[in-house]
Amino acid sequence: MQADLLTPYELGNKNQTTTWLECINFYKDLAARYPQVLRFEQIGVSDAGVPLHAGIVSADGVFQREQIKRAGRPVFFNNNGIHPGEPEGVDTCMALVRDLCVEPARLAALGRTVLLFVPIYNVDGSLNRADTSRVNQDGPEQFGFRGNSRHLDLNRDFIKCDSLNARVFNQLLSGWDPDVMVDTHTSNGADYPYTMTLIHTQADKLGGELGAFLRGTMLPHIYAEMANSGWPTCPYVNPVKDSPDHGIAEFLEVPRFSTGYAALHHVIGFMPETHMLKPYADRYASMRTLVEVTLAFMVAHAEQIQGLRAAARAAAAQRTHWPVSWKMDEAKPSTWRFRGYAAKYTPSKLGNYTRLSYDRSAPWERDIAYYNNFVADVVVAAPKAYIVPQAWREVIERLQWNGVEMRRIEVASTAQVQVYHIVSVGTRAHAYEGHMFHDEVQLETRSASVQLRPGDYYIPLQQENARYAVETLEPQAHDSFFRWGFFNSVLEKKEAFSDYVFEDLAEQLLDEEPELARRFAAWRAAHPELQADQDKVLHFIFENCQRYAEPEWRRYPVLSIV
Repeated sequence: MQADLLTPYELGNKNQTTTWLECINFYKDLAARYPQVLRFEQIGVSDAGVPLHAGIVSADGVFQREQIKRAGRPVFFNNNGIHPGEPEGVDTCMALVRDLCVEPARLAALGRTVLLFVPIYNVDGSLNRADTSRVNQDGPEQFGFRGNSRHLDLNRDFIKCDSLNARVFNQLLSGWDPDVMVDTHTSNGADYPYTMTLIHTQADKLGGELGAFLRGTMLPHIYAEMANSGWPTCPYVNPVKDSPDHGIAEFLEVPRFSTGYAALHHVIGFMPETHMLKPYADRYASMRTLVEVTLAFMVAHAEQIQGLRAAARAAAAQRTHWPVSWKMDEAKPSTWRFRGYAAKYTPSKLGNYTRLSYDRSAPWERDIAYYNNFVADVVVAAPKAYIVPQAWREVIERLQWNGVEMRRIEVASTAQVQVYHIVSVGTRAHAYEGHMFHDEVQLETRSASVQLRPGDYYIPLQQENARYAVETLEPQAHDSFFRWGFFNSVLEKKEAFSDYVFEDLAEQLLDEEPELARRFAAWRAAHPELQADQDKVLHFIFENCQRYAEPEWRRYPVLSIV
């Protein structure tokens, strides 16, 4: 192959990764040389103003999204460089796209399938190059940094969309509607012989026949083909204790992660994780193989996958109940034939504790517990529709980016609705990806008569994108907008009192409101230690009385029409 078509990885010592500029110029040159195979263009900018690109490879020179979707053609999506310190996918995608351009037989094998790819997603982080941020990783010589220019991990940003990248990605994925997505990564964690491990959309969570197909057909094929290609692969090594000896648990990829986000759109997602302790050349080769194996499977089974996805969407529009939170079924592990290294526990030289290490001279192979069954933890009844008041524009625009059908209310009216009252919230003590994330949410469901205003949004659930709406608008869902703090202002009571005046009024309220008196008596019995705290006593009465109730306080703003 001529030298000007080789990638920086191929031109170097197999321990180098491309820079952002080299990568973008490489694709621009390819697109100019092979305009009937590759279209490469800017799709947005990052928070630092760096261009964000995507490419499309098509065997027949058709690149228009509307035309491709109208024809019902399969779409395979390869996302790379979300963590620029994990660059194998960036380099392998360059070589794969090049080979599709220069090898007619390889291109013809795509058939009707279109390859959509993002060469480097976290472009800000890719420019922040060094060799120190991945503490335990074996190569390459220089690489990018996980955080973007706002110090965000973009693989936690798919729901909250704090970054401009995520906003573009939301619209890219929902617009192209790929059938399979591969988002490339490198793993940290235990030591073991495998170079490649695999996270996938959790099959129970994906649900229905689509989830069964992933678990029963697609995954066995990928694992078998990877082994046949010389890269035996296992599930992502997520030990249930400190080492794989005790078993591993399937990764519950909630929607903040790429594979969990893809599931909201009924997309089968994969997150290959090469092993950080393996040489970069091996990680590169195994990643190239994984992407090609998955792409070939999708090409061969495209019609079946598309049919299963269509059925999943049709079923979503008719669901009466939705699981919005999942947990591992610890009582029903399966097994996995795992290859590991002996775990050793020795006194640390640094402190008074025992440290873990792995003995590569003592490999083993045996069946271990594999916890890959998940059950619904929280299930909600599906309303007929949600009402999102126009004031919450950040929520509305994210729903729109993801193709959720909605209409603006034209005429004021009164409606009977269900509303959530937020009883309590458990919030992390430290910021998580720029937010004070709510881990625990306790709710009461109440009925109310409310005024719907012109300009508010009516979101019916009899639609194909119901899943995205439910898992973002139901407060108890894993990665709901509420958990990410989009509605925090309703948690704050706006008015207060002067204690020396309110003391007399509090006695009057207890006389006038029997329910308040009952609750106050119960609270006093439960908290005798607080009776000497005037502020606590008066606040309980103030916050629980009816006369001075603030209707919006702790009332979740999204309404449900049932």
